[in-house]
Amino acid sequence: NRKVVQQTKPSEPPAIHQASYTQAVPQNAPDFTKAASKTVHAVVHIKTEFERKPTIYDFFYDNRRGSPRRAVATGSGVIISEDGYIVTNNHVVSKADKIEVTLNDKRTYEAKIIGTDASTDLALIKIDETELPYLKYGNSEEVEVGEWVLAVGNPFNLTSTVTAGIVSAKARDINILGPAMGRTNSAIESFIQTDAAVNPGNSGGALVNTDGELIGLNTAIASQTGSFVGYSFAIPVNIVRKIVADLIEYGEVQRAYMGISLADVDSDIAKRFDLDNTEGIIVAEVTKGGAADKANIKPGDIITEFNGDKVNTVGQLLERISKYRPGEKVKLEIKRKNKHITKKVTLKNKYGDTKLVKRTKIDRLGAKFEALSLEEKKFLRLKSGVKIVDLYPGKLMGKGAKEGFIITEK
Repeated sequence: NRKVVQQTKPSEPPAIHQASYTQAVPQNAPDFTKAASKTVHAVVHIKTEFERKPTIYDFFYDNRRGSPRRAVATGSGVIISEDGYIVTNNHVVSKADKIEVTLNDKRTYEAKIIGTDASTDLALIKIDETELPYLKYGNSEEVEVGEWVLAVGNPFNLTSTVTAGIVSAKARDINILGPAMGRTNSAIESFIQTDAAVNPGNSGGALVNTDGELIGLNTAIASQTGSFVGYSFAIPVNIVRKIVADLIEYGEVQRAYMGISLADVDSDIAKRFDLDNTEGIIVAEVTKGGAADKANIKPGDIITEFNGDKVNTVGQLLERISKYRPGEKVKLEIKRKNKHITKKVTLKNKYGDTKLVKRTKIDRLGAKFEALSLEEKKFLRLKSGVKIVDLYPGKLMGKGAKEGFIITEK
């Protein structure tokens, strides 16, 4: 059977099945009570409402006119400040026109979206409240395989649920941020893999260490059934921290690019390029005029270190780059024809310069716009244009415009 990787999207809660087995508790198991008590009060239940587009089935049942109907979905979120900032998954809130947040003490608030980032599947929302319990950031780079962790969320609408497991792997790229979830060429996947039970409704919930520090945001499961079967994936908190800081400070993610295409080195590639081992990441292509091109990095170069840290997979490198902004400089250790050299690279934005990026919002049109990147203009053979990246009630929505449409003339 084919293994299906899917996001932990909520759906109608199924009947709760009784377990037909018991699981032994290992001797000298760690005590999770303190970490759990810190976490449950900082993890919230999120309910969203949105218009569900009609399908062919509506014509055969009760909605014969095929008009839009209200749909409800649920997920989780993590309070990260005492004044009401909450981080969750983009796929939990991206379609919502109403967001309801319920705290562990059953207080309920309406939340607003501060910003979203489809490339990392992260979103920042806020409620109007103060003196809230919140989680402190840990350091996901210090997380070790085999370390005990807790997953806290609201699976199947079972609020404040805590499960335990270990870190199974790091820097996993599972190709979950596909086009349906807004994935672009800049999608960043470097998940922490655990065997802590995560199910539909856990999306946006907390992954914490035994000290109760936030080390990841639960996002996806690997399953043939749609429910947990042993693998779950979380966005590392170091990525979360950077995205949140950008959204609060700039209202837009300041993503840095090196302008290269990469691939993991395996035995076939090592043999093809006459490499003495399979360490590092190979540069497949270099964008002309990009940051790597300016630093004289060439196709076939092997990146072995990033700012002093060894990197052996594309996911590891993307995770480290994601913490930087355009204009910042990084140091790469490169192996070229089995000789080691050092390169300093000034990172750029997607437009090919080092400026910080801001979206343009025109209220009367009811949309947010973004200039086309160099790659998009080249691919579409356009000299200029702006892309619709967000829509809300206004003139463009009334004319049938959709996200992703490109405007080339007034």
